[in-house]
Amino acid sequence: MIEIDGSFGEGGGQILRTSLSLSLITQTPFRLTNIRTRRKKPGLQRQHRTAVRAAVELGSAEVTGDELGSTVLEFRPGKVNPGDYRFAIGTAGSTSLVFQTVLMPLVLAGGRSKVIFEGGTHNTGAPPYDFVAKAFVPLINRMGGKVRVNLERHGFVPLGGGRWIAEIEGSRGLRPLELHGRGIIRESLVRALVSKLPDHIAEREIEAVRKALTLPAVQYGIERVDAAGSGNILLIEVRSDHVTEVFTGFGERGVPAERVAASAVDCATAYLNTAVPVGEHLADQLMLPIALAGAGSYTTLKPTLHATTNAEVIRRFLPIAFDFAFGDENCTVSAVTVSRPV
Repeated sequence: MIEIDGSFGEGGGQILRTSLSLSLITQTPFRLTNIRTRRKKPGLQRQHRTAVRAAVELGSAEVTGDELGSTVLEFRPGKVNPGDYRFAIGTAGSTSLVFQTVLMPLVLAGGRSKVIFEGGTHNTGAPPYDFVAKAFVPLINRMGGKVRVNLERHGFVPLGGGRWIAEIEGSRGLRPLELHGRGIIRESLVRALVSKLPDHIAEREIEAVRKALTLPAVQYGIERVDAAGSGNILLIEVRSDHVTEVFTGFGERGVPAERVAASAVDCATAYLNTAVPVGEHLADQLMLPIALAGAGSYTTLKPTLHATTNAEVIRRFLPIAFDFAFGDENCTVSAVTVSRPV
């Protein structure tokens, strides 16, 4: 059994999610201690427990310590079974983080799966559905995956109520990904989504982006969505020849629309001011797929602590290390096979 200290590095829920995915794929049990102990609410929260129980259901696994607030968990995997699943968080917890947990095990399991996710779809501190659909899933499919996603209903904090579906056709393996240039930016989309809120919020966000950011081939739009509760998110989508990136600003009570826009603009500006194809959040998401492919590399911005922590968790389960080669304004991240047996 692999022993993992959940307080090392970034110390967040990504350690748990990556461990669950790789435990199912490699059939290796693990024991995770100090789960999220440095967080304001330590231990397992609802979205983390849903991820654990999703992994248990996928792999007929045995688990102890999966109650809310638990800081110690033991997980013993069984064989992953493709099929039809429904995972409901019961709150506005992030469904995309549960998707992260089950995606790779189902991609590599063979057979077809249909997974329904219910809960939050656009959450602060987690990839929104649009990032999953526009930036991440297309690259998984380029590597040989066959994944389709469809959003049926938005879900914002605090009520949740969102619903989306992922259809996954199993693969025998993944191809390495080499992504070192984004090519020409073909189109940019700026969208402000609002549910049960005044239109002027979206209008102010759009106007703030117009004033602060120059985008090639840009289109602006306001989208009124019918979610269970009120909510708002600003999305800046940059479509290039070889990759699409999505940058977000999350509306929150008491936060002016201009500040929401500024958070998305700052992230987009950092990306556009360099020639890198992969933004900091996508860089983190790509580590597990290229490790499972056995090779691959991409050029990104300086990796976050979140990304380097994820790299270390992956190394505990797979004979793969990550090499970080720093340039003047970028970093090339490469998966490197090592001789240590799984």
